[in-house]
Amino acid sequence: MRNPIGLMLAVVVAAVVIAGVWFWTAAPRADAAPPQTVAARPADSLPPAAAKSAARDDVETTAAVSKQPAAAPAPAPAPAPAPMQAKSTCANPDALGVSRTVVIDTTGGPGFGFLQYRQFDFLTDKEVVLTFDDGPWPTTPAVLKALADECTKAVFFPIGLHTTYHPEILKQVAAAGHTIGSHTWSHAHLDSKKLTEQQAKDEIEKGFSAVKMALGTAPSPFFRFPALAHTQATLAHLASRNIAMFSVDVDSLDFKSSSADQVIQTVMTKLEKQGKGIILMHDLQKHTAQALPTLLRRLKAGGYKVVQMKAKEPLETLPEYDALMVKDVKVPAASARPLSSVVQTVSQQ
Repeated sequence: MRNPIGLMLAVVVAAVVIAGVWFWTAAPRADAAPPQTVAARPADSLPPAAAKSAARDDVETTAAVSKQPAAAPAPAPAPAPAPMQAKSTCANPDALGVSRTVVIDTTGGPGFGFLQYRQFDFLTDKEVVLTFDDGPWPTTPAVLKALADECTKAVFFPIGLHTTYHPEILKQVAAAGHTIGSHTWSHAHLDSKKLTEQQAKDEIEKGFSAVKMALGTAPSPFFRFPALAHTQATLAHLASRNIAMFSVDVDSLDFKSSSADQVIQTVMTKLEKQGKGIILMHDLQKHTAQALPTLLRRLKAGGYKVVQMKAKEPLETLPEYDALMVKDVKVPAASARPLSSVVQTVSQQ
């Protein structure tokens, strides 16, 4: 009996030991408190400007935003400002400027200037077009400065031969944004009986090719006859080439003037009588260069506005006349090298 009883006691003791071990290792303990949750510190509120920025950023970078009824809807982003057109800078706040720019379709050779061509009356009251003949010449830069000071534009009709003397000055005219046409090769009067029709045509075409050679690019198909002298044959030729013809409304007569004041007086007197028009001047005349700053201020004071004329397309010069210019002009009219790379000042007092 001892052995069975001893065995039973051993089993009971073992069970008690096992239960105790389990109790201390696996069962929850009363003295082990659960971890406490610490409340997070409320987030600092954004200043109003930052809040708007954050809301805008969310809208701009999120493809889809879920709706949450409890929250107020995010403000819509401010509309982007419309792109503004680039404006040319002008240092003179009271400049004469350019009131409008017109583009001319020269198909068929339209004529402008009511002294001869009463075709297209496109100027309104108090509108003028500034034009200059006979350059480029050493006086031309002074004309360009006066125009630049008033932030205004003109049409230049250079003589082809003069462009071979001063190609760099003609390039200044182009760089300033003015329109450049032509005024024949040698300023020949094309109604002269000494000229054949072919010679008159040569004067026109060679003049344009000379301008192209000096500029390195095609001129505008704008032409003015020397002394405003045309023939039916020259008119027909220009029309066939789709070159616009320019006459005049207000002639400054600067080539006859003895002073800058006389140039100003002539222009303003005629303009006040007619009220508008294409003004003819010569950038070759020193009195014109001297008169121009005051004349432009007088135009401004009188309420006149400048219209700039541009061509819809450049002129396609004729290859045979381009080749003739290269052959006839022994000294290059233009150089690919900039002046600063050829001539450098090494000392100056």
